[in-house]
Amino acid sequence: MTTTDLAAWQPCPLPPHEPLTGRFVSLEPLDATRHAAELWAALQAPPADPQQWQYLPYGPFAARGEFDAWLADLAAGRDPLFFAVREHASGRIVGQLALMRITPAHGCIEIGHVLFAPPMQRTPGATEAIYLLARLVFELGYRRLEWKCNANNARSRRAAERLGFVAEGLFRQHLVVKGRNRDTAWFALLDHEWPACRAAFERWLAADNFDGEGRQRRRLEECRATG
Repeated sequence: MTTTDLAAWQPCPLPPHEPLTGRFVSLEPLDATRHAAELWAALQAPPADPQQWQYLPYGPFAARGEFDAWLADLAAGRDPLFFAVREHASGRIVGQLALMRITPAHGCIEIGHVLFAPPMQRTPGATEAIYLLARLVFELGYRRLEWKCNANNARSRRAAERLGFVAEGLFRQHLVVKGRNRDTAWFALLDHEWPACRAAFERWLAADNFDGEGRQRRRLEECRATG
């Protein structure tokens, strides 16, 4: 919906906390009882990378009990709205992510709290997990999907741009996280940008974009640029 259409604007519904299924992964509403053991193994147990917690306001956790209590708090909330990521090939839970800062009145929502186990990172499943949430958001009528990260988090900034989010600027001295200043880089994807972005995701995720060893034939950026 463009700015000229706003006389007809109606608030969006809240996103449902229901499973989302793709070709490589499924997103399951986070359940501390069902998911804690697998998430602990994926995110905390060796060979998990403790540096993946560097830019988050929590973790890593020294003990399983502390982790379980933290996870139970996440699962009980509705903003952020957390999902566990299940990889189809292995059947295992391999990460988490959330919808957050959910603002139906203005049609604005954010993807955040993205934590994938090292074997899941830079895989088709990791991309598909973001796609599944983005597709849900825009099908519900949201106008704006945000991605924010620490300005020093080069991996997250590269991921946002690869996924089609547009850089919008830097909020200086935005937060204090773990006793350190955080300048926040802002990215967003808008509703009128989504159809082309969705088509690129679907072309990239298609079976014929991968060879027999699972290597991509075209990068996501190429799919978005060339159609």
